[in-house]
Amino acid sequence: MKILLAGAFGNLGFEILKALTKKKHEIIAADLKEKEDNGLEGKYTFRAIDATNPETLKGICDGVDIVITTMGLTTASAKFTAYDIDYQGNMNLYKEAVKAGVKKFNYISVIACDLPGAEEVPMLHAKYMVEEELKKGSLEYVIYRPTGYFYDIAKVFKPYVDKGEMQLLKGYHDVKANVVDCPDFAKFIVDHMKDSNVTYEVGGKETYTYEEMAKMCFRAAGKPVIIKDSPIWMFSLLANLPKIKKEGKHDIILFSKWTLSHDLVGKDVTGDASFAEYIKEYFGGKK
Repeated sequence: MKILLAGAFGNLGFEILKALTKKKHEIIAADLKEKEDNGLEGKYTFRAIDATNPETLKGICDGVDIVITTMGLTTASAKFTAYDIDYQGNMNLYKEAVKAGVKKFNYISVIACDLPGAEEVPMLHAKYMVEEELKKGSLEYVIYRPTGYFYDIAKVFKPYVDKGEMQLLKGYHDVKANVVDCPDFAKFIVDHMKDSNVTYEVGGKETYTYEEMAKMCFRAAGKPVIIKDSPIWMFSLLANLPKIKKEGKHDIILFSKWTLSHDLVGKDVTGDASFAEYIKEYFGGKK
């Protein structure tokens, strides 16, 4: 089976690539740049692409059976928005897939992107727009909605732990999520990539509130637990500061506000990895 993996060298994409190579598929690994010395050389064909430029996608889906795309804006950008990457970039790829007669288009979205209010968060709304296009399109699809990733929580919380003080939203300390480890999620994606016209909401085996997560991080780092309240309106105020907008951080802040104020618990639980153990290793200096 020939598979195109778009966004193959991001954190999740590379875990999917590893999972695919174990299945002995013919793989096209597409991204802006190839990860050097990645240990999988010879097991895939690399294709350099820029999803915002349709010219770089021409012919990429020829002979492909399944497309899996992880493409999306994950960091601040003064050049691009989520609508440029998450929506238009994936739609550019979808058009190529249709043209080439691909059987199935699999998309990694995000949980809760269809809830009321999500349309005001570009990093959610752009993904929801892709989902809607897939559902009315001509190709079979699988939509995966992860709750969040182990490494994302650790990366976001680390500066606060280093500082010795965590800020959580006032009135939202009990908001919870069952985040998933990327290798577990990647395996789930590959195991279900042949399914037809289905949406999965994927989370890990452990569910914690954000306050519980914060306490884990402090304790794993051997620091006293100090958690303070931040009013939710502060996020909106901060997101709209001219400097923040100029630096392309507006959408990231709105996404963080949404995440910290909504339960994100996926019903499709997968994997054996423990978030609690991951945090112990991460803040204990073993990761």
